[in-house]
Parts: sequence; structure tokens; C-alpha cells
Amino acid sequence: MSDTILYSVGDGVGTITLNRPDKLNAFTDEMLKALEGALKETARDDAVRCVVVTGAGRGFSAGQDLSSVRDRDAAGGLSFREHLEHTYNRVIRAIRQLEKPVVGGVNGVAAGAGMSLALACDLRVASESAVFIQSFIGVGLVPDSGSTWFLPHMVGYPRAFELAITAERLSAADAHALGMVNRVVPADGFAAALSDYAARLAAAPTRAIGLTKRAMNRAMTSTLDAALDYEAQTQEIAGRSQDHAEGVTAFLAKRPPQFTGR
Repeated sequence: MSDTILYSVGDGVGTITLNRPDKLNAFTDEMLKALEGALKETARDDAVRCVVVTGAGRGFSAGQDLSSVRDRDAAGGLSFREHLEHTYNRVIRAIRQLEKPVVGGVNGVAAGAGMSLALACDLRVASESAVFIQSFIGVGLVPDSGSTWFLPHMVGYPRAFELAITAERLSAADAHALGMVNRVVPADGFAAALSDYAARLAAAPTRAIGLTKRAMNRAMTSTLDAALDYEAQTQEIAGRSQDHAEGVTAFLAKRPPQFTGR
């Protein structure tokens, strides 16, 4: 794996760290390929029951490294569409198809595609020093990497459109007030708070979480009747899981459940 992405596993949590701190973890093609590979690894590893995506240094990600775009364009090889389809879109789909909770640990600036990556995660824990910026418009581009889908769903069309066309800087507190962020924590306690949050999710019934994610992904673009039908299908699967049996047994025995993710 490229050294632009760090990957570690411990206590049921797979941690993916964007590792170009001197460039605020701006993305290159190599980095995006490694990120996709790390996400696929977390999907394959049964020991991983929660995934954290965070950044090294003082930023989460400043988005696309524009110098690499300039170099590729100068060589006559730049197709924005092909680039998105072979890099960012694969990463975003990998996150949404991963049937484990994915937490964005937003430790600093999340701009452009960096903000899109944070929004693609299931949950977001932000340092109070974090900043969110839809910076695409500043270079004459439209939001990509899922932002045109995630942002309106989270904050509503009028506010999402305003953020997209003005590149307004949102503080962590503002993002939390809009419903974009689940938790805001002090900067000096960020790493510990993120670790604790992920550990609680890793101890939860992973299969049920994955099925919930699958059902909610589907429901976002379906009808109520279709959602009810799909809930019944996924509940049939969850109801036959070992974790469901353990949950019932623990409840009746008046003890905490010991879920295994199966």
C-alpha cells in the first residue's frame, strides 16, 4: 500500500489515515487508489467491525491536489469524467457499499472532495477546529464525489445550493447545527474521543448495522411501500443472526450482550 495511506487494525476498528500532512492530505491518483484498496481490505476482514477515516496532521483533506491535475492536463491526458469514474467515484461507492459503520474523523479542514469524502461516511466526529468548505466553485468546477447527493439530503436544497455556489466556510459547530456532523469534540481530546466512539460501534451487532445501512441506502431513493418490503427482508436476515440470539438471551438474563458481529 502507498505511504500516502496508513492502515491499522486494533480492537475491532480499522483505521485509515490520509497521510500527506504537508499538503493537507490533498488527493493524488496514487492516494485515491490506495484509499480504495484500504476500504476493500476492511470489507474483507471480519476482525474489522468499524472503520475510521481520518487525516494526518492538521487537516482531514484539502481535496484534489491541483498541481497533479495541472501536470496531467499539460500532458494532454486529462478527462475530468474519466478521472472521477476511476478514482473518487470508486472510493465513494466503496464506502456506501461497505456493510460496516464508517466514521469520518474530521480533524481539520475538509474542503472540496475532502468534504465529499467526509459526507460519504455514515457518521462524522469533528474536532472543534474542523472547517468544511465546498471549494469547487472557487476553481470553476461543480461539486463532485457525491456532494450533490449527500449535501441536499443532509441540509436541504436551499442551504446546500448556497454552500456549493459560495464556498462558505462552515465551522464544526455550524456543521453540527446543520446536521452534517454527529459529534464535535475539543481539539486536544479529539483522538481519544474518536477512538472511544469507534470502539462502541465495533462492539455493536455489526451484521444488524450493515443491514440497517443497506436498507437506509435503498430507502433514500425508494417509496414507503418499497422500504417496508425491504425492511421485512433484512429483518429476516438479522433475526437469524447470532447477535440477535445473544441480544435476546442477554436481555432475558439481565446482563450486557456480548456481540460478535455475526
